[in-house]
This record gives sequence, C-alpha cells and structure tokens, in this order.
Amino acid sequence: MLLEQLFEISADRTPAKVALVTDRGRWSYGQLELAANRFANHLRNNGIRRHARVVIKLENGFESAAAILGTLKAGAVFVPVNATIKAEKLAYVLDDCSADFLVSDAEARSLDEPALIARNEDGESSTSWPLSQVFGAGDGSRPPKQAIDVDLASLIYTSGSTGVPKGVMLTHLSMLTALRSITSYLGMNENDVVLNALPFSFDYGLYQFLMTTALGGTLVLHNSLHYPVRLLELAQKEGVTGLPITPTMAALLLQIDLSRYRLPRLRYITSTAAAMPVEYIRKLREVYEHAALFSMYGLTECKRACYLPPDQIDKRPGSVGKAIPNTEVYIVSEDGDRITRPGVVGELVIRGAHVMSGYWNAPEETAQVLRPGPLPGERVLHTGDLFRCDEEGYLYWVGRRDDIIKSRGEKVSPREVEEVIAAMPGVAAVVVVGEPDPVLGSAIKACVVPAEGADLTPTAVMRYCASRLEDFMIPKIVQITTEMPILGNGKVDRRQLCSLGDSK
Repeated sequence: MLLEQLFEISADRTPAKVALVTDRGRWSYGQLELAANRFANHLRNNGIRRHARVVIKLENGFESAAAILGTLKAGAVFVPVNATIKAEKLAYVLDDCSADFLVSDAEARSLDEPALIARNEDGESSTSWPLSQVFGAGDGSRPPKQAIDVDLASLIYTSGSTGVPKGVMLTHLSMLTALRSITSYLGMNENDVVLNALPFSFDYGLYQFLMTTALGGTLVLHNSLHYPVRLLELAQKEGVTGLPITPTMAALLLQIDLSRYRLPRLRYITSTAAAMPVEYIRKLREVYEHAALFSMYGLTECKRACYLPPDQIDKRPGSVGKAIPNTEVYIVSEDGDRITRPGVVGELVIRGAHVMSGYWNAPEETAQVLRPGPLPGERVLHTGDLFRCDEEGYLYWVGRRDDIIKSRGEKVSPREVEEVIAAMPGVAAVVVVGEPDPVLGSAIKACVVPAEGADLTPTAVMRYCASRLEDFMIPKIVQITTEMPILGNGKVDRRQLCSLGDSK
C-alpha cells in the first residue's frame, strides 16, 4: 500500500463528497483526484524520475493538497516548506535535496500566479507552468504506480542543533504506520470534519490532511493562527468534529469567551508540539466537556510516540500518556540502560515502523539518533528528550537534551538565529535562548553585546531579524547587555542568560 492510495480509495468511493474547504471554495474528492492526476502526468511528461524531489512552497489550500498527492502519484518525493520561508533557506533546501521541481507561490518567485518550476542540473530554474494550467487541463487519468512502500514519500526539513536544517526521510511505510496508529486511537472516520490551521510544512498540520482524506472525511483549512475568533466561527459554521491545536493556539483561544462557541459536534481536541499547561487543559475541559481531549507527544523523526487516553486527562493532566498503538517506547540512562524505576529521568527511545529512515545527506547526524535496537541490525530513535514515568507507566516530558527551542509549535535552532544577528552591523556577540512563555510555549530571547561605539536597540535587532528570518524565528525578547556570563569551561551560561532582565 502507498500513501496516496488511501486517498484514491476515498475518491473512488465518494467522488462527489467535499474533501477540502478553504476561504476560496469547496473541492470534492473527484476534483482533487483529477487535479492531482493531471499534476502527476505533467511531471511524468516533463521528465520526472522515480524518487525525484518536488519542493512545495505554498500556503495550505487546494493547490498544495493537489501538488502533494500529484507528487506521490508520480512516484516522487514531496518536500513541503513553510510559505514564509526566506530565500536563503529555500535555496539551501533546494540544493540540499537536489530538487527537480519547485511549486511556488507568486510572491516569492515574482510570478503572476503560483507555478510549477523545473530545475536543471545546475539547480537553476528553467521552464515554468502556471498551476492553473497544470491543474486545469491535460491527462486526468490515474498514472500507473512506480513506488513501493519502502520508497521515500516525503522529506520534511527540521532545524537541528548545528543550525543547518535536516531533511527527515519518511517512507510510505513509515507514514502509513503513523497514520493508521493515530487514526485508530482517535477513532477517526468518514464523518469527521477536521479544522486545520497548521501549515503542511509542519508534520502535525500535514497529517491532518493525510488522515482526514484517507478516511473520506472533510478537511477545513484556515491559514492564520492570529485570529482565534475567525477560527471558532469557521468551526461553528462547518460543524467541526476534530480540532488539532498547539499550546500556543490554546493560549490564544483561551483569551476569548469560548462559551460563545460551544461547537456541539466537536468530538475531540488534540494537542502536541509542546507540553500543554495543566491550566489550559482545565479551562478547555470546562468549556468542551463533551469533547475528548488528547494530550500527545511526538517529533518529526517518527511523527507520534505517545498519547494520553482522554479518560486519564483529569487524573494525570501533566502526562503525555503511553505509547501509541504498534509502537514501543522506553527510557534509557546516559549509559544506554533501560530505566524501569518510576520517577527516574532519562532519554526517551522510540521503536516502530514509523521511525524515519534517517536524515538526508547527513550520515553522522543520523548515527547520533538512530542507534542499535533490541534486534540485530535494528535501529531505534533516540529522541534527545528527557522523560520520567509514574508507577503505572505513564510518561511525563521533563525537558530537551539539546538547545532547540519550540516556539509556536515550530522547532527553532538558536544557532540559526544567532548567525543572522551576528551578521548585523554593530553586533559583537549574540546568544539565543528559549524562555518559558504561556502563549508561545517558549519565547525566543536574543542576548546581544554591542560592538564598541555601536548604538543598538532591541527594536533595531527585531527589524533586522524580520527581514531575514521566518516569522516564528524572530526573537520576542532582545536583551542588550555589556557582557555574557561565562562558565568555567569557557562556554556561555545559557541558564543565567534566561534570568537576565528583559528589554523588548
């Protein structure tokens, strides 16, 4: 079974049913299937080869959904990137994965409309076709299958501790394994109407599309997290049954009167990307007591690892539960020994078919996280995240072993932000840390030492970052300081930086 075949089964069964709802209209399974087939055949007619990479830089919508499916139908690998990605980072992704095609919005490529762009052997843009032309005409028949389930389906780029984005290699088998496990414990079915405000470049958002259409449900897309009232109005209008959120989204939602939006059809709420504060859980439960609340943990390298059954949410609201179906998780010490005693902190290890194949073109980084497992030749995922368990085996997230910051549900590499600020005229030194934030999960804080004679201000630093970084990577806090606190080993004391007074 291939990833796109689950969608095709839904399209064959209910071609007239609405698959997608966006602010631009409603699209049936049959319309999405036709557009995806035309996209796939267009790629095949223009020389795409099996396993080729197609980078998709679009906001969530009909075009991005059809491009993802069409890429899979062509036997290729889709690479979703954030629609707000900066040119330098986009260029890195294109070169790193040797992309054959780019699907891009009009704004970033100075085009009249979104287009499919072919790239030559030198990595330069050559021929381009408007997406309206690709989707609107051509061969709409379903192309023959080329891939098998151990072939790559997707590369999802995520920031690493080195500051260089890494491409997480996910096969059809790994993504199908995750999809089946998650939909089983959520109890999803063809009657679900899921509201997704998360970008497809974020695996949490991507899977809302894949899971909902695999079961024949309806996905409602909303492209902004900044207007919670609009999101709730949309949920009410469309009779939403499933609502995936992050702690950041929960914080925004809880700032308004939720009693005005009771959402009687809401069946479940899911939360991941960071630990949901217990107070958020309590308040959501008060308003949506009729909906099951699933607190979960996962990472791009395996999609999902744990979930807390809703009947446990009141008893242990700080827990992320136990392993998802068809998955084994366990905690190990620094020596690699399994920890079985409750309350002892160690690194979480994940074992299952949904674990990534590795990082694209990064064997050393891959070897650091994929290590020998219980069986000969097997590799298991060492998450770098610290956990403990209680007497009944329920897991609790303690912290991250590395310095990666999770802000607004996105992973941010401090080094990537540091490199941008360090290039700013007048900056002598910079260190970026994360601080706990009730809305963002973690707020990005930049501690900056000015060069002698320089007149740096927090506002100037933020503006500089805004022109060079994606919006979720821009520091919320900028601290101008005369010197950095240094540890005995010569490294900056990042914990002390977190306690310095803030300038915004």
